[in-house]
Amino acid sequence: MMRFRWLFAGGPAVLGYLLWSAGPGIGPWAAAADEPSASPAGASSSSPGALVLHLRARTPADAAAAHGSEDSSAEPNRPAANGAESSPGAISLDEAAARLVSPAAKVVFETVEWRPNETAVIVCDMWDDHWCSSAAARVAEMAPHMNRFLTQLRNRGVLVVHAPSGTMDHYKDWPQRRRTLDAPAAKLDPPARGWCKLDPQREAPLPIDDRAGGCDTPGLEQRRAWQKQIESLEIAPDDAIGDGADILNLLEHRGIRNVMIVGVHTNMCVLGRPFGIRQLVYQGKRVALVRDLTDAMYDPAAEPKISHFGGTARVIAHIERYWCPTIESNDILGGAPFRFRGDRRPRVVFLINEDEYRAEETVARWAAELEFRRDFCTTVIQGRGAFRLDGIEALQHADATVLYVRRRPIPAEQLNVLRRYLADGRPLLALRTSSHAFAVRANVQPPEGVENWPDFDREVLGCEYRNHAGNALGSDIFPAGAIDEPLLHGVEPLRWHSRGSLYLSKLLDPKARVLLEGKAGEWTEPVAWTRTYGQARVFYTSLGHPDDFDQPQFRQLLDNALCWLLQHGRFAPSPAPAASPGG
Repeated sequence: MMRFRWLFAGGPAVLGYLLWSAGPGIGPWAAAADEPSASPAGASSSSPGALVLHLRARTPADAAAAHGSEDSSAEPNRPAANGAESSPGAISLDEAAARLVSPAAKVVFETVEWRPNETAVIVCDMWDDHWCSSAAARVAEMAPHMNRFLTQLRNRGVLVVHAPSGTMDHYKDWPQRRRTLDAPAAKLDPPARGWCKLDPQREAPLPIDDRAGGCDTPGLEQRRAWQKQIESLEIAPDDAIGDGADILNLLEHRGIRNVMIVGVHTNMCVLGRPFGIRQLVYQGKRVALVRDLTDAMYDPAAEPKISHFGGTARVIAHIERYWCPTIESNDILGGAPFRFRGDRRPRVVFLINEDEYRAEETVARWAAELEFRRDFCTTVIQGRGAFRLDGIEALQHADATVLYVRRRPIPAEQLNVLRRYLADGRPLLALRTSSHAFAVRANVQPPEGVENWPDFDREVLGCEYRNHAGNALGSDIFPAGAIDEPLLHGVEPLRWHSRGSLYLSKLLDPKARVLLEGKAGEWTEPVAWTRTYGQARVFYTSLGHPDDFDQPQFRQLLDNALCWLLQHGRFAPSPAPAASPGG
């Protein structure tokens, strides 16, 4: 499990602030020093009743590059000085985007526990209507899933705060509104601000162009269309209703240290409201955006001219880089995260469960980057060492699946989800230990309640896993045939050394198309190939050592393989923004 060292911009001063805790890697988003240490979901060390959250964030390349300007004296968790917020610096949209996906800007993960009685969830601007009809339709579509999320949190002791801005007259006689107004004024340092604009000392410009309002329904004029919160969100007796500094007062009065944010719109109100992400971070709260329960105001006709949902993903990446980590609603609800019906991006589900090669970091990072670089929709299911893959039902709606599992049989009903997926002829990309994904070692008894699948390598991947060569040898990788093979386009250099041991994989399928081979001492073995399993396209590579993911040629190989499986667009080069000088 990876722990956050620091999560966003701020230079040396902020870096020092984020490392204030004596515990290794503990920052203001993880458990405080007097709380139980973070542990994986389902682990026996989890505190009873604790909220177990799987945070995702992006680290900046370096302190200076994280700023809008290289010379900043901003103090930790303080807004830019008055008058400094109007100009974010001379940086293009492409450069702003490049800072989010450069090799130096890593996607990092941590599992933490939050105490429910110290946690609130703020529902931002889920109005009953909107001047942009498509935005209103997405709010209505998202609200039922959000309501289930809020109900579960409420039942576990989390404070639910409804914040439909500008509609407080409607709620003036509600006890939930009075509850917020009755909270005593808090002594806030820094003082509470109104709208929190883009802070050039802390963040680059947003990586989308929303200057025209961001509505993806042509011909509409901006107007006030809302009167209250959408009625499909329950406002329970113990909830609160607020709109501004009154929410901050309530949080302080209740001793709330942790805040989740849901609602709209990510690039506007969610970031900028007086109770939004910027304000909460300034006030020292531990904040997490629920990334599947939000939406942006972005028109695909505007730059960078990607899908509406890809635009939202870019804003989420910006927030993860500069402001706070994100979670998904399935941390609380289980199952699959919410997805809009209109989201036509290719859907890729990642199944990760191994304890040797840090796939929970490397593969999950690749998944996060694919959302940005390829405009894919990705869902990561992590077993975290358990003999289960809760959430595997997401395969029912997947266009492709990526597998990195090691010796983890799972319950038959979960394994049957994968079997049905493959029987339907849908594609699979399998990495390294997936050749022995669902099989315990010989002469080892599987745990009760799970199904062993020792022939997965023979049946699905078309090979027989026979151990591996010595770890110290590594593997010399080279093309197996003609270098004009489309799946190798952009894979440069085509010959390289992997620090990972060479898997001894006897290829059983004579129709398999071998792309790469590896050599270690006396052994030469195939290390990447394609085949079909029934009607399902399969790509397998025994590469996947953590250091392999630092090799651009390996990452390009995976991108190419996934595009081939999806039959999606052309191969290399990957359509990432041009690198910026600051990383």
